[in-house]
Amino acid sequence: MIVEPERLRALKPGSPGPGGFVLYWMQRAQRARENPALEYAAAQAARLGLPLAVLFVLAPYPSATPVHYRFLLGGLAETVRDLEGRGAAFAFRRGNPGEEAALLSRRAALAVCDAGWTRTESAWRRDFAARSACPVVRVDGESVVPVEAASGKLEWSAFTLRRKIENAVRIYAARELPAVDLPRDARGLDLDDGGGLPGEPGPTGPAYPGDRSPEQTALPSPGPGAARSRFESFLETGLDRYDGDRNDPTLDGTSGMSAYLHFGQISPVRMARLVLDRGGPGAAPYLEQLTVRRELAQNLVRFLPDGYDTWEGLPEWARRTLSEAASDKRDYLYVREDFEAARTHDPYWNAAQNQLVRTGAIHNYMRMYWGKKILEWSGTPEEAFRTALYLNDRYALDGRDPNGYAGVAWCFGRHDRPWAGRAVFGTVRYMNAAGLRRKFDADAYARAWA
Repeated sequence: MIVEPERLRALKPGSPGPGGFVLYWMQRAQRARENPALEYAAAQAARLGLPLAVLFVLAPYPSATPVHYRFLLGGLAETVRDLEGRGAAFAFRRGNPGEEAALLSRRAALAVCDAGWTRTESAWRRDFAARSACPVVRVDGESVVPVEAASGKLEWSAFTLRRKIENAVRIYAARELPAVDLPRDARGLDLDDGGGLPGEPGPTGPAYPGDRSPEQTALPSPGPGAARSRFESFLETGLDRYDGDRNDPTLDGTSGMSAYLHFGQISPVRMARLVLDRGGPGAAPYLEQLTVRRELAQNLVRFLPDGYDTWEGLPEWARRTLSEAASDKRDYLYVREDFEAARTHDPYWNAAQNQLVRTGAIHNYMRMYWGKKILEWSGTPEEAFRTALYLNDRYALDGRDPNGYAGVAWCFGRHDRPWAGRAVFGTVRYMNAAGLRRKFDADAYARAWA
């Protein structure tokens, strides 16, 4: 089979109907190669002797900004060219994705969708399955080890998930996914493409006072081609140094792939395969981040659907200890507007916030410090949690993502253990500026992002 059975789930079982094409509703996996959902749909089209139609729906997504939509649309334009070059038809819609996909399914023999685990994404897919006029198969291609095959429950930590998937990673990453030849050219299908793909997301409301989105000018180039080029460069020049350089924000020691993974512009399975083939001292620590840590975040969102982005969803021990310490004296107090403007007393924190705004990402190590200090300098831990989520979702290109939700929740105790007690934090892990200075030239980092 073109795709491993563990990646497949029938959301609406049944045999293909009399429709005129196979429909692939593309949402999370926005690429035309090494895309298991696309290749499964293509294989079904070839089996049935039908053309392949691909649908993308641009939807209002909670916390997304025009900056995010521009990155998405820039990458999608490249993907559309690649899809049409393969002989698939492409349709673009605006609105509710589940509803729009269901409307097109009335003309399809079979429908395929990719997997998305956030509350919004899951609701779209449930809606689609309930409304679809034909059978629906979901394909989980955005994780190396399929999320529901890796574990059937909420995992406590990286340690517990690692034991379950470390051997499976090599198995799933070993197969190169071929591009299926389409037997019929679908580009003549009349799909009412909604006017075609726009170059811009469309009219948006006026920015609120303090919005820093216009400052987001130092963003990476979007698209599968840019993603492949960046990752191949990292393999050649950065992977061997990864373990030593990744925790120093003054070095270019990380791969910078988070936004491309979030928008599905590159395959995590292909990335894992290339890292395994390349080998070297950086391979194991990089795979730890790409598979164990990233898929732990997907596990959190899949198995804690109502709580992954809420204070109430944090571990009971963490909520209890932070609540007990909530009345402790804080040396500094800031509100959300201060944090957003990078208007604190701490040049290191301000630098991290400025890096987030300008580039759409914070260095991985500084993101932990960033979240811990929001907790330390907010009036209550609940307020701090809301502020950290808001800033991450609004300014990070990979915000609104399982990784972001898990990263914020980690700062408040998720996927961690109790530590020695102290003021404000209780037994939640603490970080301070002295620790930064011991690890790298924190003053150089602050100057770079002043």
